[in-house]
Amino acid sequence: MPTLSDLLSDESLRAEEFPLVRDSIFLAHAGVTILPRRVVRVMQAHLEQSCLRMQEYPEAWKAVTETRGIAAGLIGAKASEISLLGPTSVGLSLVAAGLPWKAGDEVVINPDDYPANVYPWRDLERQGVVVRELKPASLGEITPELVEAALTPRTRLVALASCHYLSGYRLDVDAIGQLVRGRGIWFCLDAIQTVGAFETRVDQVDFLSADSHKWMLGPMTAGIFYVRDEWQDILRPGLLGSWNVRSPNFIAQAGIEFERGGRRYEPGALNINGILGMRAGIELIEEMGLPAISEQLIRLKTRLHERLAPLGFEFLGPPPNSAAASGITTVWHPRLKLEPIQEGLASRRIAVSLRHTRDGRAHVRFSPHFYNTVTEMDRVADAVAELVAAQGD
Repeated sequence: MPTLSDLLSDESLRAEEFPLVRDSIFLAHAGVTILPRRVVRVMQAHLEQSCLRMQEYPEAWKAVTETRGIAAGLIGAKASEISLLGPTSVGLSLVAAGLPWKAGDEVVINPDDYPANVYPWRDLERQGVVVRELKPASLGEITPELVEAALTPRTRLVALASCHYLSGYRLDVDAIGQLVRGRGIWFCLDAIQTVGAFETRVDQVDFLSADSHKWMLGPMTAGIFYVRDEWQDILRPGLLGSWNVRSPNFIAQAGIEFERGGRRYEPGALNINGILGMRAGIELIEEMGLPAISEQLIRLKTRLHERLAPLGFEFLGPPPNSAAASGITTVWHPRLKLEPIQEGLASRRIAVSLRHTRDGRAHVRFSPHFYNTVTEMDRVADAVAELVAAQGD
């Protein structure tokens, strides 16, 4: 079994697992990841078998069942607390729709989180729920002190992202979770920007949702939805079907009785092909080792800072030596247009993301993963330097 060090030191091994590195540099994993070779092979094998027998053939179904445990291990949960649902917004919406709200209840959010973690909570205002907005000093910089100041006797739930999608600030999940849950308040986490990149445990979390299509290196619409077992009788499923409502012999009953465990929130046929791909991505993460992955991401972030700062770029988010740093590095420039830089990188087969802050300012977001190298960061910086010089002509 190769280690991350083996992968990074053997270009043929790296290219076998990630074929695009032969002629491209992909730094957009905070958006939609490319798929590793093994993920594609697993999904192709399932599709080929599905030409010959039903898609839920026994070996595939066994692998799906095992995936609950594999996914649970990634976040420190129990298999019975895992539903195999994606995208992230589905899980967050199930939490918002399924809890017993009363008029006057309060929910604490970051209004500048990704929309998937804003709209489900804003929609509760139709029921008289009050949405309280955090106002961090810097974009995404959510501290325990900031959260504590927003809590009132009417606060029922705090809904945050484990890492801000643009600035890359990572939460101290345990500290905020201890603070919130210690007061009898639910803590819901949009964890799509950290699961697979940095340790993200649910010891102090009540609900979590994360699709696999970013740092887990999996396909779209296959994900993890976690509900702490003590709340499964409280969180009513918002989607009902033959799989999560007991229907012996597929016959609808007069009453509604929900299945136990993760099935409770899965209404019907599962995305088996996607779940098998997600499993392969998680297994690759485990093979490389999450601590080694996190170290590599910070190493790459450090190199980007070293190379881009002399070109006049300003950085959103924490520096690489901060405990809140993540694999996301986002830059802007006080005098240059960022759109031509993103387009110029794309023409050189370098994929990055163009994103904007609420004031309309354009930013370039770099989000490499563990298989990217320091040498690639230098090649990217050299390309950026050429594009900066071109704007100065």
